[in-house]
Amino acid sequence: MQSKAKDVATYLAELPADRVEPFTRLRTVLLENIPSGFEEVMQYGMPGFVVPHSIFPAGYHCDPKTPLPFLSFASQKNFIALYHAGLYASPKLHAWFVAEYPKHCTRKLDMGKSCIRFKKMNDIPFGLIAELLTKMTLADWVTLYEKEVAP
Repeated sequence: MQSKAKDVATYLAELPADRVEPFTRLRTVLLENIPSGFEEVMQYGMPGFVVPHSIFPAGYHCDPKTPLPFLSFASQKNFIALYHAGLYASPKLHAWFVAEYPKHCTRKLDMGKSCIRFKKMNDIPFGLIAELLTKMTLADWVTLYEKEVAP
C-alpha cells in the first residue's frame, strides 16, 4: 500500500490507531540509530532513509533523479514492513540478521530479500533493528551499492 502523503508527519497521521504506537516506536529507533549522513524522506509512498544527491550525485540507478534508497518502513495491510537494502546486497549482513533474529523474537522470521514483515506488533525486535543499523555506514552502503547493485 503506497501512501500519497508528501511528508512523514502526514504519513503518520494516516496510520490506523493500532499501528500508531509500534510504527512511531520503530521510527524513533530508526532515527536514533541510523548512521550519520542519511536523510529521512518520503520515497515510493513510504518513509525511508536515503543517501542524498549532495553525497551521492549519481542517485539510484533505476532513476538517477531519485536519491539512493537505503531503508524504508511502511504500514502495509497485514503487517509493518522494514526494507533494508543492505540486507539484500550483503550476504554477510543477511546471514548475521537471520542468525540473530531468533535471539530477539520467538516468532518465525518472515523475510524476503530486503523486506522484514512484522505481523504481530508486540513482537517487533526493536533492539535488533537498532543493532542492524550500526552494521552499515553511509560510506559502506555507497561502496557496496556501487560494487554489487549498480549496473
